[in-house]
Amino acid sequence: MFQNLQKSHMSFETVFDHIIKFMRLSPRGNYRLMIGTDSQVHPSSTIFITGIVIQNAGKGAWACIRKEIVPRRMLQIHERISKETSLTEEIASLFTKERKDALINIVLPFIYQGASFTMEGHIDIGSGMRNKTRIFVEEMVSRIESMGIEPKIKPNSFVASHYANRYTK
Repeated sequence: MFQNLQKSHMSFETVFDHIIKFMRLSPRGNYRLMIGTDSQVHPSSTIFITGIVIQNAGKGAWACIRKEIVPRRMLQIHERISKETSLTEEIASLFTKERKDALINIVLPFIYQGASFTMEGHIDIGSGMRNKTRIFVEEMVSRIESMGIEPKIKPNSFVASHYANRYTK
């Protein structure tokens, strides 16, 4: 189940309907559908939050999260990053070809007037020398690319590193 500040207990169908309605408000928009997951280790569990954000560049966004609790402390960084990526892949896979086509068809009549639609997978890893997750960048980026969506890492993976992160505490 998904939730946001306005509504809880949303099915994926409800989430998808919200995305459709949001895009139909302004079909000439520049849309980014972004999915990303972050995690936080707690005393007896690890909390994973996956965020879905549909953004119309410069004109607002609609977002929601899904929470998953693993009843143990996942202290190995590779295991946690891999699980985060898997949860992002799982949600991205719900956007079937038919669903993606439905979203693209909203902006398609306005492509020559500047409308656009992209889909991104945000991964909470970075390639900087001080970032301990840098050794996993190639592996996780390849996984997201293999789904046909554009991978984003820090500092451009704000759905994972900022939006989802705020709900892991």
